[in-house]
Amino acid sequence: MKKIVLIGRSEAGKTTLTQAIRGEQIRYQKTQYVNNFDVIIDTPGEYLQTASLGHALALYSYEADVVGLLLSATEPYSMYPPCIAAMANREVIGIITKVDEAGGNPDRAERWLKLTGCGKIFRVDSVSGKGIPKLLDYLVEDGDALPQNTKPTKTNMFRR
Repeated sequence: MKKIVLIGRSEAGKTTLTQAIRGEQIRYQKTQYVNNFDVIIDTPGEYLQTASLGHALALYSYEADVVGLLLSATEPYSMYPPCIAAMANREVIGIITKVDEAGGNPDRAERWLKLTGCGKIFRVDSVSGKGIPKLLDYLVEDGDALPQNTKPTKTNMFRR
């Protein structure tokens, strides 16, 4: 699989998405430091929210094949500047999280991610599993195989 670095503000859903992709039980867990898994780099939201830590995101992007900018459908604003994707030397995709959450506005989040320059945008809900198969299809490379049963459950999604 392509290795992806997940970038987004605190509570955007980076760790929950990581758990869903890795087939782990979905549970809240605050990311205190960078978690570098086999094909996922889960970064703390503070790296995006604090100017003096932002350079670390650039460094971690060099370890990945794809940069994933996460934006929750429930966000009232975007922390990403327009055209920021042009600064990366990796493909940058947008991932809208919490698309099933009440009060969310995935269309607005998609417009904001398009302004960043994201080439592809995925809509996901890590708890229900919505959109996860499409994201996995994108990340799978020739020779990789997804499990036969890709029906998500809350306790065991897409075990690898």
